[in-house]
Amino acid sequence: MRKVFILIILSIIPWHLCQANSKIEIKYKVGDEIVTNLDILDERKYLVFLRPNLNGLTEKELSIIAENSLIKEIIKKKELKRIFKDDENLEFMEEIKKNLYRFKNVKSESEFKNLLNKSNVNYEKIITKMKYEAMWNELIFQKYSSFIKIDKTKLKKELQIKISKNKKYEYNLSEILFELENNETLEKKYQEILKYTNNNNFKNAAAKFSISNSSIKGGEIGWIKETLLSENLIKILGKMKKNDVSKYIKYPNGYLILKINDKREMDQVINVNKELNEMSNFEKNRQLNQFSLLFYKKLKQNININEY
Repeated sequence: MRKVFILIILSIIPWHLCQANSKIEIKYKVGDEIVTNLDILDERKYLVFLRPNLNGLTEKELSIIAENSLIKEIIKKKELKRIFKDDENLEFMEEIKKNLYRFKNVKSESEFKNLLNKSNVNYEKIITKMKYEAMWNELIFQKYSSFIKIDKTKLKKELQIKISKNKKYEYNLSEILFELENNETLEKKYQEILKYTNNNNFKNAAAKFSISNSSIKGGEIGWIKETLLSENLIKILGKMKKNDVSKYIKYPNGYLILKINDKREMDQVINVNKELNEMSNFEKNRQLNQFSLLFYKKLKQNININEY
């Protein structure tokens, strides 16, 4: 199995823990599987464990995020069980575990288990979550890798133009990738998101509105060299200052809003071959993530989701 996505670790979603003293109510039926109020409460718990800043959301807002993540998990799992007969033999689970330990700032499995115990989180089930996410990434790679198109000649020309600039920058970015639903208008949706970023901060807005895998990290995507970005994005970011939030940008699968968390000059001496390789890998991952979003959207359209 191949490691194909940059943000595998960011898609880990919480699961159900039994709460014996709580009344069970069915909230959703996804295909033939049900989602109860207890599932949603526990999903909220795990979401907050992975991203403590979500405590800034209201209970209703956090519940909506939890409901959506549970529905997504069920839909993905159904397809994975249909495709893969043996889901136990993942080649890089240990590496994914280590990524999770780093994400939670612990050095060992025992430290991580202690952290989970303090939050009443089950270790085996979070590993199962990671396993299914890794299987999803493998499925997307198997289905769509042959459709990836990377024009290295074009990339080389773009790189030559970019490195000819006197100053080159890299940006620490956060993102919100959103779609329009039902009868929403673009400007109205953008203003709703913008208002939310002003009142509740960008991280909470990303958790609430973004369909990107980065939403679980509050939209954070980290440092990106401008040589990896399109000319359009470079122009937009070049006019922005630290902590600025962009207007919506048309993007495959929706609309993109960017925030500059920080900005710094790149090393002006560039290894062309190394840079081209990074550009190629970045573009491959971008296309795979687009295919992932599109395929999930197709699966969701073909399954009955009933709210109670």
